[in-house]
This record gives sequence, C-alpha cells and structure tokens, in this order.
Amino acid sequence: MNGLIIKESARGIDMYTPESGLLQKRMLFFREEVTAESCDRLLQYLLYLDQDDPGKEITLCINSPGGDVSSGLAVFDCMKAMKSPIRTLCTGMAASMGSILFLAGSRREMLPHSKLMIHDPLIGGLSERQMALQLKKRADDLMETRRVTGEIIAQASHLSLEEVYDMTSEDCYLTAERSVELGLATGIVTELW
Repeated sequence: MNGLIIKESARGIDMYTPESGLLQKRMLFFREEVTAESCDRLLQYLLYLDQDDPGKEITLCINSPGGDVSSGLAVFDCMKAMKSPIRTLCTGMAASMGSILFLAGSRREMLPHSKLMIHDPLIGGLSERQMALQLKKRADDLMETRRVTGEIIAQASHLSLEEVYDMTSEDCYLTAERSVELGLATGIVTELW
C-alpha cells in the first residue's frame, strides 16, 4: 500500500491519506504509549476539532499500553473540558493510563474482543540508593495518584471507591461484556458507522 487514497470527484482527482480522511470525519486514533509527546500531539488534534465545530462529536479510538500519569491526566482534564462530546472506542487494549483516557469519553464503547486493564499506579525511577524521606515522598505521591485514578474509575462505573481499590490491587483485565456490566463502558460496538 502506498498510503494514499485516490478518489475521483467533480473537482478532478483528489488524493489524501486515510488519517486525513478520518480526521475530516472527526475520528482520531491513539495507539501508542502515553508520553508527554504523544499526549501533546493528541491534544493538538482534539483541540483543533473542538474549535473547528464545537459541540459536534469526536471519536477517539484507543489501543494503548498506558504510560505517563501526569501527561494522561492532562489529556483527561482537557477532554472533560471540551465543548464537543467525545466518544471513546476501545479497539484493542486500553491499559493503565490508556484505560483512564478511555473513561474520559461521554460515550465509551468497545469492540467485542477488546479489553480494559486497570491497576494501581506503579512506582518507577527508583535508584538503588534512596533516603528514607525521598522514599516517603514518592510513596505519598503514589498514594495521591492512586486516589485520583481510583476516583475517576469509581465515578465512571457502578463501583465504589473501595471496590475499585480492591480490583486494582493487581492487574485487572476486563472483557467488553464485563466492562459494560461494571459501567466502565456504555456499549459494545458491532457496526462502526
């Protein structure tokens, strides 16, 4: 495949990429790790579409392994503040921070064989030598992140915060059916259009 779609129209021959064609239909794909860079790119597209036609639904397809919490929460907050409703569609696995981005949707749908994975936040970046106060500060930050993400999951579902904490104490993989049962997803999609 050469990556271009060629279509004949009244204007002549039009050439465009699949991405630009889907962008015109207000459909975006996020299929990478959650990083500062990937979130900046995603936000640029989301903000452009929101400004271009405020109030018209945007579809965000997610297949992400998760990643950076602060970058993901920045996207989550912006998605919640937009004038346009955002439909999130899990197209494979929305894991960790990818699942939190999925939960930002006003309509949260999943393909039949897709999954969500939720868990407590992980601590990273520890060196061999850490002073006790440094470790305590890291632990306090981690517990605050746990509270924030736990509340997001609880608010988007039929679960209490304690039930969320119990489920997320280890990696919890949820099928599309189970996600709908728990209120994390609003439906299972069998037709895209």
